[in-house]
Amino acid sequence: MSEQKTRKEEHMTNQEQETIPQEEKETATTGQAATHEAGTEATDGKQKKEHQKHKKEKPSEKIVELEEAIEGMKDKHLRLQAEFDNFRKRTLREKADLIKSGGESVLTAILPIVDDFERALVSMQEMADEDPSKVGFLLIYNKFRDFLKNNNVREIEAAGQLFDVDRHFAVTTIPSPTEELKGKIIDVIEKGYTLNDKVIRFAKVVIGE
Repeated sequence: MSEQKTRKEEHMTNQEQETIPQEEKETATTGQAATHEAGTEATDGKQKKEHQKHKKEKPSEKIVELEEAIEGMKDKHLRLQAEFDNFRKRTLREKADLIKSGGESVLTAILPIVDDFERALVSMQEMADEDPSKVGFLLIYNKFRDFLKNNNVREIEAAGQLFDVDRHFAVTTIPSPTEELKGKIIDVIEKGYTLNDKVIRFAKVVIGE
């Protein structure tokens, strides 16, 4: 009886000894799982933070790109506006010049006719002022003169003036009869004219030296 009791106690002791390592093993396994889980959570948290940081950086880069694009469009708009303004001014200036000198070719073609009238008048100086031919001739001549004046055609002053290369054309030079006429225009061979202050025909002159 006593021996059976002893064997029973030994058997129980062996079971307890086997149970203890099993519990320690389970505890260790649980600890490792908890550690692994904690590590996984830490990794996930780090990745999440990096993802959030990346998400924050991405909109910032997008904003910078949009701002640069807007600045580029503003610069392009200003350039186009400046080009259009220059084009508008140039067009208005050309239009004004065209209006001023639009009939230049026609007016220039009339000038030789006026020259012929003036030569004829020189030859008619001996005729009486009451002569019907002279009166009619003067009437036509004056109409031509009025037509040129109304179209802003002006005669260039020449006789007795200092020679001006921008308005006069020297045909020849002759010895000056007086000291005062040196470098000045002594004779006018052909009258010059301007249209709106633009020379359409230079005055052909003779200069004293």
